[in-house]
Amino acid sequence: MKILIVEDEIINANRLKRLLEELERDCKILDIIDTVQGTITWLNANAMPDLITMDIRLADGISFSIFEEVKITCPIIFTTAYDEYAVRAFKVNSIDYLMKPIEKSELQDALTKFKFLASAKNDNEDIAGFLKKFIHKPSFRLRFLVTYRDGYKSVDVTDIDFIYSEFKTSHLFLKNGTIIAIPQTMEELEEELDPDIFFRANRQFFIRVESIKSISNYFNAKLKILLYGDSEREVIISREKAPFFKQWMDR
Repeated sequence: MKILIVEDEIINANRLKRLLEELERDCKILDIIDTVQGTITWLNANAMPDLITMDIRLADGISFSIFEEVKITCPIIFTTAYDEYAVRAFKVNSIDYLMKPIEKSELQDALTKFKFLASAKNDNEDIAGFLKKFIHKPSFRLRFLVTYRDGYKSVDVTDIDFIYSEFKTSHLFLKNGTIIAIPQTMEELEEELDPDIFFRANRQFFIRVESIKSISNYFNAKLKILLYGDSEREVIISREKAPFFKQWMDR
């Protein structure tokens, strides 16, 4: 098993290498890369490995930008300290999403999944196509049951203009201007909402295309979004997320 490690923290990289070699005695660690650009260069110059373990936030950016430059045809095990990218990860050949610090048992489970996929996969089929068929497509939330007066009512996701977090509480901002507090955290919502419809602009906001009034450049390659429903709120998209936002908009 030939493995490429993409990780910008040397302590984590060395620990991951040690764990992989303990769990798979016949594995070969091809290299350890710590940047987006370095990974792109390596993949363009070498044969595709059997497996890649990949951190998400690297020294020079977010690792998802690698997939915009190189067609990766092998499975990916993402290893990260951040849980906000899980949905996006499973769109790019991911077979597992491990939170740091990596537990040996969790890595073992991910490797077992990899070997099962490798044995089940048709040799003539691209791994991305196989993963799409093998991994169950998530079913996204269609509505919210919220408290209303002395009972409850249902709010359809199509009635939501945007979602924001304030004072550690998530709020639905509806198209009619109504604001409703909900118990779900923004991290939970990221797993439940369809990323084709809702884009997580930052830690405080999920926005929809229909909710965007204007998009303007901001300092340090960031973007500033104004919303129709509440134009006083400025939604700032980081330099790292700006390319993904543009890709989400331009389709």
